[in-house]
Amino acid sequence: MTACTVIGLGEAGATYAAALTAAGHKVTGFDPVAPSTPAGVARAATAAEACEGADVVLVLTGAAAARSVAQECLPVLPAGSCYADFTSSSPGVMRELGQLPSKANFADVAILGPVSALGEKTPLMVSGPGAQAVAELLTPLGVEIEIAEGEPGAAMAHKLLRSVLMKGLASVIVEAVQAGRAAGLEEWIRAQIAGQLAGDGQAVIDRFLTGTVKHAVRRSKEMQDTASYLSDLGVPAEMTSASATALARMAQETAPALR
Repeated sequence: MTACTVIGLGEAGATYAAALTAAGHKVTGFDPVAPSTPAGVARAATAAEACEGADVVLVLTGAAAARSVAQECLPVLPAGSCYADFTSSSPGVMRELGQLPSKANFADVAILGPVSALGEKTPLMVSGPGAQAVAELLTPLGVEIEIAEGEPGAAMAHKLLRSVLMKGLASVIVEAVQAGRAAGLEEWIRAQIAGQLAGDGQAVIDRFLTGTVKHAVRRSKEMQDTASYLSDLGVPAEMTSASATALARMAQETAPALR
């Protein structure tokens, strides 16, 4: 049995606290505003109190609280314990927190999926001296964990790079489907999206990398026209307009090389 502390008992924190309790671990939680506490979790009056004697601390607050929570909790943790920051703090902040004076081993934990849908089994990436302790605690819960080489911040750097793709792709798909619906062509555009997402992914990446720059001038104009069409349909065109701007920049950057 591991003595675990969960700081932040919102949706994600409560999910991990409940799963750890169900797995037979002793769990103490702290949250200044959460209205309820998962069954079997002891709720402390302060974050520092919750961390006293803990083997592993999981911090699932908002990123804005990461520094203050670390400054309160790290000094009270025993030697050899693990402090795992699950917040969405930047790689630079994670490196900074990992250098704060403490006897605990710091771990930077990146959540690679929606906890609301996948629960405690949401895939994680972990980096820093405490990475192995996090893996040993959570892998038995059915969590797929990848340990990233490097100092604290390495896991979050991977997550943010992934976000460029996943959040951008999601926004593009939402915009495309909304436009298709407005034009009476939703099923057709859905089939187009599905076709692009299937097949040889590496070949698609290479095609995008070479073709986008090569045809940037023409495609920028096409996306400007597309943005106008979406405006006519009454559909927001933020992603389309951003693509037009990015393509125009690429065209300008490559123009000297083509002269």
